[in-house]
Amino acid sequence: MKIPIIYNIRSLRQRPASTLTTALGMALVVAVFIAMNALANGFRAALVSTGSVENVIVLRKGAQQEMNSGIGRQNASIIGGFPFVAAGADGLPMISPETFVVVPLDRRNQGGMANVVVRGVSSRAFEVRKGIAIVAGRTFNPGAREVVVGTAFASRFPNSGVGEVLRFGETDWTVVGQFSAEGSSFESEVWGENEQFMPVFRGEIFQSVTFRMRDATAFDGIKQTLEADPRLTLDAFREREFYASQSTMLATILNFIAIFVASIMAVGAVFGAVNTMYAAVASRGPEIGVLLTLGFRPRSVLASFLLEAVFIAAIGGVLGCLMALPINGLVTSTTNWASFSEVAFAFRITPALMLNGMIFAVVMGLIGGLFPARHAANQKVVEALRAG
Repeated sequence: MKIPIIYNIRSLRQRPASTLTTALGMALVVAVFIAMNALANGFRAALVSTGSVENVIVLRKGAQQEMNSGIGRQNASIIGGFPFVAAGADGLPMISPETFVVVPLDRRNQGGMANVVVRGVSSRAFEVRKGIAIVAGRTFNPGAREVVVGTAFASRFPNSGVGEVLRFGETDWTVVGQFSAEGSSFESEVWGENEQFMPVFRGEIFQSVTFRMRDATAFDGIKQTLEADPRLTLDAFREREFYASQSTMLATILNFIAIFVASIMAVGAVFGAVNTMYAAVASRGPEIGVLLTLGFRPRSVLASFLLEAVFIAAIGGVLGCLMALPINGLVTSTTNWASFSEVAFAFRITPALMLNGMIFAVVMGLIGGLFPARHAANQKVVEALRAG
């Protein structure tokens, strides 16, 4: 025979102060857990969305990052001539040979310096990469010292408005436009014409070549063809997988920190739950005796007190989710360790993350309620009745 749930609900209502205090302690733990994981989710999402499943990025053989790569003009031309490269409306290949440089720039409001990706692209880049849209001004003109900046960059660095001048590489560059990129890491970059950047930075070589596949399902064959060609000495990656791999290390570290910090805080929350439930057991000795007298088995008493602890934890979990929700979409930045450049991204709280927060809260409740519940279930009827 099971003890009705209404018994536990009435018990919680009779001691609102201790219930709320314990729940708030768990809520803080859940909020921190969700916030830290939302940070990792946002960073991962920003890099994953940077790439497209329809695109291939090509680097020098053995280079795992763009900044370590080098591809000559002849090799870029050879890649553009392969039949698996998609053609645009004008019949020309949809390919963008690119330069990749990291430069230090001052943030707004004396926020210190940060490394920023300066990417030299071809005019095709805006077609090759889907989701890139000019939201202010225009694109750069060929042959001009002009750049466009991502919206995340524009919000964090001075002199990034249309018509203003950015200075890097000992050269002045006129900002002629701002672009969005569906929240990807491209929004933290500065783009200009590759032919203008090459002589200023890294000479007559590109760091990568990105192209749209004619058939996105043929990647394995395309990769084999490119890497087997003795003229090229290149490695090919599906673009989305390439950028997603850059998030793995930092996202893993952030997730570990989230669990580590939350676990330390959870110890205090669990002790709070233990004290609350022991106090409940001590004050309800006669009730426990009556329940046992009425024929409720000790395991029913144990399950009832455990359920009560879970109720408190669930309240804490809900409060923790509500406390964390305001940071969803909040933009912050960190260093992408793959390129040592700053990437701006938004905290990302997902339903799955909130569910994990609730599960974490319930686990705390079960741990905190276990020993008091066992103590309640192991009481003798006579001793329980005398406790009042």
